[in-house]
Amino acid sequence: MTAQSQSRVFRLSSAELATIGVHGITRKHPKNTIVVSEGDTTDGLFIVLEGRVKVFVSDADGHEVILGTHGPGEYFGEMALDTGPRSASVITLEPCQLLVVPKDDLREFVSSNPVFAFSLIGKLISKVRALTENVKSLALMDVYGRVARLLLELAEEHDGVLVIGERLTQQEIANRVGASREMVGRILKDLSTGGYLTQSREGIVLHRRPPLNW
Repeated sequence: MTAQSQSRVFRLSSAELATIGVHGITRKHPKNTIVVSEGDTTDGLFIVLEGRVKVFVSDADGHEVILGTHGPGEYFGEMALDTGPRSASVITLEPCQLLVVPKDDLREFVSSNPVFAFSLIGKLISKVRALTENVKSLALMDVYGRVARLLLELAEEHDGVLVIGERLTQQEIANRVGASREMVGRILKDLSTGGYLTQSREGIVLHRRPPLNW
């Protein structure tokens, strides 16, 4: 299964954070702490104040697919507006400080803040579009195509250069595109040899767009 990779980031404005923060409870978590487990009862919205978290789904055999990551100002758990269980798990990638807003307070905030409500709708629409693209890539793209697509979606332009600042291991990339670590490693090595990218501890730099086919 291919992971969701969101090209658009949804962050709360300082005014929204100040307003909704009145209803929230601040919690601190060390690195590698499971904050939400798939199947849990939905209880509220989580806003990342500090640190970074990973959203993922997994099966009984431990196979994992990463749906995305969130940093300061971003939020997850908007499905709290529903009464169903959590659809994914969330783990901290580094020490985090999270603001937890109970779902009843979230509903009140959404109903009285139309700007945030439209932003929330936009985020949900973005998720649907991303899932549609993932289904398409599963059906029509090989592993190389999925890796190239992920790299381009994660890259941000800095001084005319495409940079992926998020430090990803080969296994994390494999989890996102639904492939083996060995296959991803070979693809990245070939792209590096071909002069398309450079890998370092700081991240990945794309010197030019990877070809559509390899």
